[in-house]
Amino acid sequence: MRYQVVHTTRYKYSSIVSQGINLAYVMPRNTLRQTCISSILKVNPLPVTAEERVDYYGNRAYHFSIEHEHKTLEVTATSVIEVKSDDIGPQLDLGNTCAQVRATLSQSREREVLLAHEFMLASPLVELHDELRQYSSRFFPPDRPFLSCVRELTQAIFTEFDYDPSFSDIATPLLDVLAHKKGVCQDFAHLAIACVRANGFPARYVSGYLETLPPPGQEKLVGSDATHAWFAVYSPGEGWFEFDPTNDQVAGFQHIVTAWGRDYADVPPLRGVIFGGGDNHQLGVSVDVSRVA
Repeated sequence: MRYQVVHTTRYKYSSIVSQGINLAYVMPRNTLRQTCISSILKVNPLPVTAEERVDYYGNRAYHFSIEHEHKTLEVTATSVIEVKSDDIGPQLDLGNTCAQVRATLSQSREREVLLAHEFMLASPLVELHDELRQYSSRFFPPDRPFLSCVRELTQAIFTEFDYDPSFSDIATPLLDVLAHKKGVCQDFAHLAIACVRANGFPARYVSGYLETLPPPGQEKLVGSDATHAWFAVYSPGEGWFEFDPTNDQVAGFQHIVTAWGRDYADVPPLRGVIFGGGDNHQLGVSVDVSRVA
């Protein structure tokens, strides 16, 4: 499946900004199941310096600075991506058991296994509390296939938690999400990652887009899509596998990957430092994911 993604972020400041230094993760990366055919990023006002680089995790990071006065900032990324489905359904009840994954992680000195160890640790937005381990240990008995266990955890989060955009922001503690059984896609991805890591397995945060289809007979609204988040787990010898707890899915051709890291703090769509701007600003985000013939 081929998609065009148009992602626009607009800031309106209450007073003049004299200088801004920014970092954007809005250009999709290449993965085993997707290829970014083209990606164009436009910034208004024009930056004085701009550079794309590949970061520590292999993501496409775009650095730019605006060094003249402005009261608005608009960043638009237009990308064309080809995605293939990664159908792992038949594999869920096969492969490594939880005990085998733990044993290999502790004994293997293979490069890929060693690199996965980083994703077993706590990170800025994913703290490993005992409450999270107590909630999730039931999903990971030693003799069950690991991927099947992760799928069951994904289903449980979808079933037991309510999607509520008014409840949380990116700084809401995971224990609050667990206690109130509410959140949004970033919360559910972080929660799943914390549960997996708390039980001794690697998990990483995946940022990207999800194609949303309109109700039958209705036209899709331009800009109705949004950035999305899910997570991936690592099974030695088998690789990384992506799961979407917000929609109770294994990530497929409708999931478009932008970047991945330990948690959201590693790969926000746009962040930076400004000089000036006042105490208030307005943020607007528009994302449109459309199929390309």
